[in-house]
Amino acid sequence: MTQGGAARRTVLGAAVLAAGGAMAGLPAGSASAAGAAGPSDTAAAEAAAEAAYAADVRHGGGYRDLPVPLVIGHRGACGYRPEHTLGSYRLALDLGADVVEQDLVPTKDGHLVCRHENEIGGTTDVADHPEFASRRTTKSIDGVAVTGWFTEDFTLAELKTLRAKERIPAVRQRNTLYDGRWDVPTFEEVLRWADREGKRRGKRVWLHVETKHPTYFRSLGLGLEEPLAKLLRRYGRDGLGAPLFLQSFEPSSIQRLSRLVSAPRVVLLGAAGTRPWDFEQAKDPRTVSDLVKPEGLKWISGFAQGIGPTMDLILPRDAAGKLTAPTALVKDAHAHGLVLHPYTARNENTFLPAEYRKGTDPAAYGDAFAAFRTYFEQGIDGIFTDNADTGLLAAEAFRPGRGR
Repeated sequence: MTQGGAARRTVLGAAVLAAGGAMAGLPAGSASAAGAAGPSDTAAAEAAAEAAYAADVRHGGGYRDLPVPLVIGHRGACGYRPEHTLGSYRLALDLGADVVEQDLVPTKDGHLVCRHENEIGGTTDVADHPEFASRRTTKSIDGVAVTGWFTEDFTLAELKTLRAKERIPAVRQRNTLYDGRWDVPTFEEVLRWADREGKRRGKRVWLHVETKHPTYFRSLGLGLEEPLAKLLRRYGRDGLGAPLFLQSFEPSSIQRLSRLVSAPRVVLLGAAGTRPWDFEQAKDPRTVSDLVKPEGLKWISGFAQGIGPTMDLILPRDAAGKLTAPTALVKDAHAHGLVLHPYTARNENTFLPAEYRKGTDPAAYGDAFAAFRTYFEQGIDGIFTDNADTGLLAAEAFRPGRGR
């Protein structure tokens, strides 16, 4: 199922046309379809896409059959749209992402919704709602004091009165144009959306789903894994060949999910020397530095199919922010049968290694293609990126069928 360069260029060309419609506020492909195709042509194209989708559902391969390196739309296409909105997810597909990521947190009444954090003051207009002013509070989330508004204090109906907005407007001022256009989606809405998009595009839509702060939420009686597994079973995404990855920074969450569903699983790994919060709570002395050693990777391979390390665990940076010599993590992880999906590649100077920055404006684009090339040269299997179009163009040079 891995596509060669010519095929990927065809896909990218279609994606650019589709994205043009989306950026203009039109349904993807509507501008070209209106001028070039009549009703019968459109119906035939839709039927062909649905037939292709049905065939992909029946015969599509598992995660090992995905293109390498894989391009994962981090929170959708959040380099261009407010994160974790249907608009961001849709644009990620239009721009060529192979997989689209969701982060899950619960509402007060137990629904799973898509937010990077349960604190929503920075990603919604909740501060503009006087009826919710009294719910602003300070909580300890995984040992860190956080002040704001939290999804677990809202029912789904209340949360649906809010609108999403850009999280980092100082860096992505253009994204603020789209503030208020979308609400906070439930994960069930995303599953339905993915099925619709799959039928429209003629292939399954792959998702990369993270449980956020699972130990914290379980302590509130809002465990994430059981309702997540229930939804995956309901929508046929619970098997080993399901078009979906499950991920968490807490290994125990992945272990729990491994007992509930068979979908492929990824353990996320933060900075060296830090400890996952479930380890802190269980008095497990191991740190991330232990988990990236061969014995730690062997342990992870007993219940997961991959790891999602911060890129610094593969290519550390020095005090000046420049990349240093690579570690052995890629080789060691592959030796234990684990795929690597590191995070996060972005186009802006503020996020790039120092040697790839251009000028002094932190919000300006640096040499992102050079950074991607360096990342892919390490032999990683995929990468989370806010800019799927940049990632796809960079990845083509490393995919079979395309010369460098």
